[in-house]
Amino acid sequence: MTAQVFRLPDLGEGLTEAALVKWLVAVGDTVVTDQPIAEVETAKSVVEVPSPFAGTVAALHGAEGDVLMVGAPFVEVDAEAAVTPATGSSAGAVDVEHEAYRAEERAGSGNVLIGYGTAAAKASGRTRRPRGAVATKSPARATSGVGARATVSSTGPVAVRSPIVRRLAQERGIDLHAVTPTGPEGIITRADVLGAAGGATRGPAASSASSTLRPAGSGDPMVARTEPLSMLRKAVGAKMTRSRAEIPEATVWVDVDATDLWNMRKSMAADPAQAGPAPSLTAMIASFVVAALRDFPVLATRLSSDGTSLEYFDGIHLGVAADSERGLLVPVVRHAEAMSIAQLDDEIRRLADAARAGTATPDQLTGSTFTLNNYGSLGVDGSAAIINHPEVAILGIGRMIERPWVVDGAIVPRRITQLALVFDHRVCDGGYAAGFLRAVVDAIEHPFRRYAEL
Repeated sequence: MTAQVFRLPDLGEGLTEAALVKWLVAVGDTVVTDQPIAEVETAKSVVEVPSPFAGTVAALHGAEGDVLMVGAPFVEVDAEAAVTPATGSSAGAVDVEHEAYRAEERAGSGNVLIGYGTAAAKASGRTRRPRGAVATKSPARATSGVGARATVSSTGPVAVRSPIVRRLAQERGIDLHAVTPTGPEGIITRADVLGAAGGATRGPAASSASSTLRPAGSGDPMVARTEPLSMLRKAVGAKMTRSRAEIPEATVWVDVDATDLWNMRKSMAADPAQAGPAPSLTAMIASFVVAALRDFPVLATRLSSDGTSLEYFDGIHLGVAADSERGLLVPVVRHAEAMSIAQLDDEIRRLADAARAGTATPDQLTGSTFTLNNYGSLGVDGSAAIINHPEVAILGIGRMIERPWVVDGAIVPRRITQLALVFDHRVCDGGYAAGFLRAVVDAIEHPFRRYAEL
């Protein structure tokens, strides 16, 4: 039997970890070269990982939801059919430790996590822990909620080889030192932990005596469950925290009469002579933004890391925020200044669809120099937007709704939207920012004139 270990590859953009979303194969399945074997989520997107080997899947390293490091064992593939010792094969004696691990993995409790089995086996070439090695126990966490138990303070090694078993014990509040092992060579198995958990007193009555729960009347509710943040939310959180911490931002905003733009787009959609679909309102405003950035280029720069100079780029790379099931993503329209409104519309639609489907590449989600966020499509009038670091400005568009508006001394219904520009006060002052915003407003209020120019 020849086993090949496939390690999680570099998924691009210098990313060092990924979360396992879903296995597309199971142990025992036959795979061919380049066949997708799993979906993983990075801080940028959800991507399929193909197998570089053909053969039979021997082991899957990781459970769905686990965070895996680049370079860690991912999948083991047998290049030829496995032969069990029971057939009298010359494969040699079975590695008891490895087979115990495999049996527990097939039972659904022992899928290895990051860092497990980094040494190579001498006989089969599989990635596994050297014989005689034991895991170091991590103290069980104390959690609040039903079935929570106090933190275990015992220390010292315990015979647990599966990180899943160790995690299960932590979640159940089980002291592994007190568990009687039944596995080969004195290994604690999942069944041992579950048996110990079943013998423990759990439920609301026992929880009320737990040292981790607050007494009645404390004012704090009990935690019912916890859910780890996704890779995307962690990345967004880090970027937004840095933006708030480093950028002295300021905001200018204005209510805009977008009635003519609304009606123009509506008439284009109804025009049978229109070649293809009418451009979206987002694409039309994006074209106005790009035109304004040509006259106010500072807002499409970046500040150097030492804060002493402005970095200008070879074009306008427009980030357009797109809402998805994973959260807010910002695909990038490269060289938006060279595109017509129709081309902008096509590219924005294509990138937004890819972002929502989770197929956008890291390259498509990085490198913007100015961001446009049409949160009005979500039914929002305004937002205190955060600059998409390391950019220096972001423009938000609220929903376009009918409101009473004064026109030539009369109150009439008009389509009104709010534009809000958030900018880095280090790179420009309010007058410069207001000039840019005014240019976009003029284009929205007089779209026929600007559309012809574009």
